[in-house]
Amino acid sequence: MKRTTGQDRTKTQHWRPATRAVRGGTWRSEMGETSEALFLTSGFSYDDAATVAARFAGEEEGMTYSRLQNPTVAMLEERIALLEGAEACRTQASGMAAMTAALLCQLSAGDHMVTARAAFGSCRWLGDHLLPRFGVEVTTIDARDNAAWEAAIRPNTKVFFFESPANPTMDIADIEFICGLARAHGITSVVDNAFCSPALQRPMKFGADVVAYSATKLMDGQGRVLAGAVCGTEEFINDKLLPFQRNTGPNLSPFNAWVVLKGLETLDLRARRQSENALKVGRFVESRVPTILHPWLESHPQHALAHKQMDACGPIFAMVLDGGRAQAHAVLDALELIDISNNIGDSRSLMCHPASSTHHNMGPEGREAMGIGEGMLRLNVGLEDADDLIEDLDQAFTKAGL
Repeated sequence: MKRTTGQDRTKTQHWRPATRAVRGGTWRSEMGETSEALFLTSGFSYDDAATVAARFAGEEEGMTYSRLQNPTVAMLEERIALLEGAEACRTQASGMAAMTAALLCQLSAGDHMVTARAAFGSCRWLGDHLLPRFGVEVTTIDARDNAAWEAAIRPNTKVFFFESPANPTMDIADIEFICGLARAHGITSVVDNAFCSPALQRPMKFGADVVAYSATKLMDGQGRVLAGAVCGTEEFINDKLLPFQRNTGPNLSPFNAWVVLKGLETLDLRARRQSENALKVGRFVESRVPTILHPWLESHPQHALAHKQMDACGPIFAMVLDGGRAQAHAVLDALELIDISNNIGDSRSLMCHPASSTHHNMGPEGREAMGIGEGMLRLNVGLEDADDLIEDLDQAFTKAGL
């Protein structure tokens, strides 16, 4: 591959996803390195003052400051955009920085947003607390109810914001319907795709305008760094997101960008193997617990929709125990192989109790409205042997009285 081939869309647009994940976005310096170079620099120098003026005026391409762009970060942004099928991408310091930037860059006082009831706790906090403080009206609905989206539209509705599958209830939203409805009314659809990554689901294929990520999850996928990303049209990224990011600074560090670049090389392999493991483990769990929330099992009420939108089930599912928090904690305490952790998308298997961790800040009434009970456990299935995971869950369930 030539030095600049990975940045040449006339060539990379013809590559298949696996090739894009390994080589997309790569730019080689004059040293000819095979692995992407790590540019640990805050600023850049220039040969003359005219170059500085031209770059800051937008008349000449080139780096000016790492808060605006960095070579390593730029490579990651191009690679994610290619995987997503987006015109452009900008990365942020974390997944929540990405969600916040994707919303705040386009919403103003007097605007209205419709958002999903089931979501990550911090995403709900944005709609429940932050945006209303700045004069943005927010309506929260059951994302599974297509009619609810249409009923919630107002003349000042600017954004639909939702995730699918939802964290941790595994609700599946009809991406094509919701995004099509949004577009018909001039509303921007923003989809949080962190549970799947572009390896397993590409919301833009179903009409999404903006796709936001916690790249901490499957993209890095090995529990090493925090990162976020927002994908969209060049107009959205350059005219709306970039001015917000330039002046508020939620930027991704070059080192973290480099780590995620390395993670993307194995994303497809990891995501699909973890999905295979999650299906096998899920079938075992279904035989032992009262309720399982797993989109690839026939017991899930939106099983068919999940198959329409997703290429595989992903590594995450939830279960609900009749014994409430005491029994859920008993299962966690009895685990010997699986870690107790609130992260997801990791190559290691992790389990948490959402009511006392990721969604604790929602309060009892808020959690009840979202469908998060005291007996719910969320499991991220990793790359271990599925039979070892099943044996660990088997002994933990037995000790907890299941």
